Amino acid sequence: MTGFGSAEGAFEGYSWTWELKSVNGKGLDVRWRLPQGLEGLEIETRKRIAARFKRGNVSAALSLTRPEATLHYQVNEEMIGQLKSAMVKLQDAFPEAREPALDGLLSLKGLIEVEEEEEAPEFKEKLTKALMESLEEAMAGLAKSRASEGEKLNEILEDRLVYMDGLVKAAEANAALLPEKIRQRLKLQVEDLMGQTPGLPEERLAQEAAVLMVKADLREEVDRLKAHVATARELLADPDAVGRRFDFLCQEFNREANTLCSKSTDKGLTRIGLDLKVTIDQIREQIQNVE
Repeated sequence: MTGFGSAEGAFEGYSWTWELKSVNGKGLDVRWRLPQGLEGLEIETRKRIAARFKRGNVSAALSLTRPEATLHYQVNEEMIGQLKSAMVKLQDAFPEAREPALDGLLSLKGLIEVEEEEEAPEFKEKLTKALMESLEEAMAGLAKSRASEGEKLNEILEDRLVYMDGLVKAAEANAALLPEKIRQRLKLQVEDLMGQTPGLPEERLAQEAAVLMVKADLREEVDRLKAHVATARELLADPDAVGRRFDFLCQEFNREANTLCSKSTDKGLTRIGLDLKVTIDQIREQIQNVE
């Protein structure tokens, strides 16, 4: 499901913004973009998002502003000793050369080492806690955004189910499903079979008649379609994540609709079966947006 959520926070001179975005996905795929030095939050970020959401491609981005760091400058004593020895040798080799200036020495890489004051473990722990609290706030916003979309999808799916229910009832009432129509069609088919193969044993004839009866009777498929419609409505009312179950139910819907079309010998019933398949595809397309 698509959605967006964000949250801002601050702690001891630090300030940050979380932004969470999600788009449709069959499973849950979490991606994140964290500032340098906070890569350790990846596992906890994924864990919390996975506990809250079950489907969708979720992107989590953290923008962090740090306070001005306290820097410590340290002279590399070992390097100075090496430079002194080198300078003596250079002066002996080039007595006419000027003595090196201080600014020139300071430009040498590594002579002055700069170290940033390291944060205490207790401070890092408190900062991480504050960041995770803001992440929870951003996830709540994302969940609210997705829920708003879910309400609209619920209306669309309910409308499609109402239409599908009407198609199933029309199939049930179709004359091709009535026992008398089936018997008449079967009688004609048996007579045709006997005309083509005179002297057909009664046992074989009974077998052929049974096969034709099974092929002609579509009430079982219609009953299953009715049951699937009822199950779909139960899933819509379920507050838990139902996207994967709805995916499977659409496969079952499609299987029954295909059977209805393949077994039908009536134009009206075939048309109903095709309308069912179109409606099922419309539902399946929307289901990809459901968690």
